[in-house]
Amino acid sequence: MRHLLLALPFALLPLAAAQAHDDHDHEHGSLGAHEHGVASLNVALDGQALELQIDSPAMNFVGFEHAAKSDADKAKVAAAKAELEKPIELFGLAAGACQVTKQELESPLFGDHDHHHEDEAHEHEHADANEHEHEHEHSDIEASYQLSCKQVDALKQLDLSELFKRFPATQKIQVQLIGPSGQQGVELTPAQPRLSF
Repeated sequence: MRHLLLALPFALLPLAAAQAHDDHDHEHGSLGAHEHGVASLNVALDGQALELQIDSPAMNFVGFEHAAKSDADKAKVAAAKAELEKPIELFGLAAGACQVTKQELESPLFGDHDHHHEDEAHEHEHADANEHEHEHEHSDIEASYQLSCKQVDALKQLDLSELFKRFPATQKIQVQLIGPSGQQGVELTPAQPRLSF
């Protein structure tokens, strides 16, 4: 299956480039895209193939961004990961008879951290813990899904009501959608959680 999000139109390339730049320089202070309460979602629907990619500060999904050390924090991370493994529910896709063909969940909180982050943590170990947490630990959670939808005609909208309900710290989701009606970009909120394809 061809990766639709990799073939986004030219207009979306700055978004993808900014996201890649943010991913690369995340711990270097280039955190313009990292805003608590705000997430980004890229959606591509082509025939029966639907791809979704959400990127959010971990704060929105688990309530913190530091490494989960306590049992309570580990439980929050496990619960958030379990919720993110249910894209049909989170994105309101039941009408399209969609099945997940591939999904990837990535975050330093899930144990996907790199050595650079460990080195930086070591360099700043003498800094005040709260200051370090606020200024240097900006963990994101990224989730990518590929779905096959057998009843595309029944798939009229994306409904993020469940996502907002399950992750109430998420206040806004910036959506870039490419579908049968062309390209559109909107901001969804708990009060306005739906977007038509």
